[in-house]
Parts: sequence; C-alpha cells; structure tokens
Amino acid sequence: MTRFANTLTQIAFVAAATLSSLVMLQASTASAQTPGPSSNSSASYFSAELAAPVEKTTKIIQGVVWQCEGTVCSGSKATSRPINACTRLSRKMGEVTSFSTRSEPMAGEDLTACNAKG
Repeated sequence: MTRFANTLTQIAFVAAATLSSLVMLQASTASAQTPGPSSNSSASYFSAELAAPVEKTTKIIQGVVWQCEGTVCSGSKATSRPINACTRLSRKMGEVTSFSTRSEPMAGEDLTACNAKG
C-alpha cells in the first residue's frame, strides 16, 4: 500500500469512529432526558400535586428537575431527601397537597411539615 492510500485508510477509520461516537452520545443524551408530567409517572422519581394550578414550566430546584403543568409536577431523581425536595418545591411553586417518591406517598405529618417550611 502506498503512503497516500495508508493515510486515506487512517482518515476513514478516524472519521468512522468519530461518527459512531457521536451517534452513541446522541442516543445516551436522548435517553437521559426527563419525562414531562404527562409521561408515564413511573419514569419520574418524585411526584407532587399542587393546590393551585401553574402554567407549564420546568424548574431546577436544588438539583431536582421539576416539570409542572396544571397541578401536576414530576421531578427527577436527586440526592435530596423527599421532605427537602417537597419543601423546596412548596417554596417555589406553592402549597403541595400530595407528594410521593416513586410510588410511596408521603405521610400526612411530613406533608404538613413540607408546607409549613414553605
């Protein structure tokens, strides 16, 4: 193989590897996007119901990505304890009437504390 052909082969290999990396990066980015409140609720980590409806909005509150529409909010998983995530949501979006982590609802006294700190 000539030096020119060898160089072209190397360039083609690098281009193919780069393209493959970009496709995999795009696929992983698309799968990491947070679903909205209308999506399957099992995909969100936190779920909340607000006392008053809000316009469709996305807010990042202390590392939790909240997507709210009407009175329904869903939040991404974060290192926050549920009571802290609820309290911060209450401060920014208003009174929270129900709150759950995955499918485990928050107890009444914790929900009262969540709104009292807001």
